[in-house]
Amino acid sequence: MSTERQLQEQKQENQEIVDAILADGSEPDAEYTIEHHFSASNFDRLEKAAVEAFKMGFEVNDAEEMELEDGSVLFCFDAIAYHKLDVALLDKACEDLIQLAAKLKVDYDGWGTYFIGDDMEGGDEEYEEEDSRFH
Repeated sequence: MSTERQLQEQKQENQEIVDAILADGSEPDAEYTIEHHFSASNFDRLEKAAVEAFKMGFEVNDAEEMELEDGSVLFCFDAIAYHKLDVALLDKACEDLIQLAAKLKVDYDGWGTYFIGDDMEGGDEEYEEEDSRFH
């Protein structure tokens, strides 16, 4: 998929995710932990992406190693930001990070966050993952 097409699809998804989280009753004015996901089979390239994401102002967690069903190994990390669920901010971050991923030949796998509110029950389970994470 081209970088431009990936960005267009991601921007559409950004709006859908924000709409779903807020429709489920998550706090509209809260500061959210936004985790942008990266992966690669080449650790050195992934490490370079982590360094660049850090230079861009993101908090970066340690890379994790995952073994896939076929026995191959994939490395991944999250570039983390803290801000409101503002679609314009998400679109800009995704644009920058998708371009970074393309430049360094790693995969940008979207972003996730967590529900913030008094009551998790009654939420839309279609969007829920572990620990109330939305993607």
